[in-house]
Amino acid sequence: MTEDDIYRTSTQYKLWSYTLETLASLRASTNSRAAARVKDAIRRVRAEKARGKDASQQDVTSSDVDCLTVDEEQKLVGFYCIKAMDLGEFCDFPTNVKATAVQYLKRFYLSNSPMTYHPKQMMPSALYLSTKTESNYTSLPKFVAKLPKTTAEDVIAPEFLLTQGLRFTFDVRHPQRGLEGIYMELVAMSTGTHQSPPGSNASPNSLQQDMIQLEPAATGASKAKSPSDLLPRIEKALHGQVKDILRTSALLTDAYFLFTPAQILLSAFLMADEPLARFYLSLKFPASSGVPSKLMATLRACIAILTSSPSVKPGQIELEELRRIDKKLYKCRNPEKMDLVGINKAQKRDGDGKSDGVLDEKIIKKRKLERESELKEDDMFGPSISK
Repeated sequence: MTEDDIYRTSTQYKLWSYTLETLASLRASTNSRAAARVKDAIRRVRAEKARGKDASQQDVTSSDVDCLTVDEEQKLVGFYCIKAMDLGEFCDFPTNVKATAVQYLKRFYLSNSPMTYHPKQMMPSALYLSTKTESNYTSLPKFVAKLPKTTAEDVIAPEFLLTQGLRFTFDVRHPQRGLEGIYMELVAMSTGTHQSPPGSNASPNSLQQDMIQLEPAATGASKAKSPSDLLPRIEKALHGQVKDILRTSALLTDAYFLFTPAQILLSAFLMADEPLARFYLSLKFPASSGVPSKLMATLRACIAILTSSPSVKPGQIELEELRRIDKKLYKCRNPEKMDLVGINKAQKRDGDGKSDGVLDEKIIKKRKLERESELKEDDMFGPSISK
């Protein structure tokens, strides 16, 4: 089984891979449903307030509500993805925790709208959940202690909503997992110690000389003159530029939804040092196989997505646009979904069969009947043996 076969069995491939068209359609339908629900909720709230008053029909309509567009939703979610990265950095979480938190937010808002659940409410919960799924668990009190004006309930209340939006799939395959493998291979080639795979005629020395003859990464830069010049080039490309692309552009765009982790990694490598990346790919896919031309078309498409990434440090114009969107959101949020802590507490009461702290009589009877039914059934070891 190849690595590609293994990836195709993952939930990321099965549930979270899209084309540009299906992704746009999904977001448009999510926005349309949320807008309709927001208007219905606002109408109900206004009708409740107008009850008992001499209110005209206009008082209880919601035709004046200006809802967010798909583009505005995406800008707002993207901003809070950046904030999640900043918060993870502040909490000193590793890269994989921050990256997973961002993907949780992006996945959640494919089927949910900021008009229903504000990203500011979901962001701490996404980051806290990622500490658990990425085996970097931090206790809730310790996590909350780092967040100003945030309680444990604020973090926990949206968690079930978040997991529902994620379809209870928590695995995120990140492209940086393969980065060190490429790095070690190239270092071995540069030092003449690389072991060629079976069937390859390339000797370690010939690979080293081919690397020295490569064109420089940037126009005007000097070519390598000796093997000692190769290591700084590899270090700069992979541990510098590629790593930076993977923890910024790859996370803030739709790359994870549209391409495989390996495609994202190789695209970042191509952006950082095209001659070196092409040399590496030529060793993996001979020209006679027909793979390089198809692969390069896919990688170019991925590069186009990566280069469209918003800045991790929005400028003044972007910030003003975000403020405008946030003000607009203030007037078109679903009033019935604002208090997530209160909703969570109410659901817990209902789940326990309580109303204002008192057990509901129907729930008590139901539980009693369930216990009686269990007692009538044979136990787990079967009926007693007759003598």
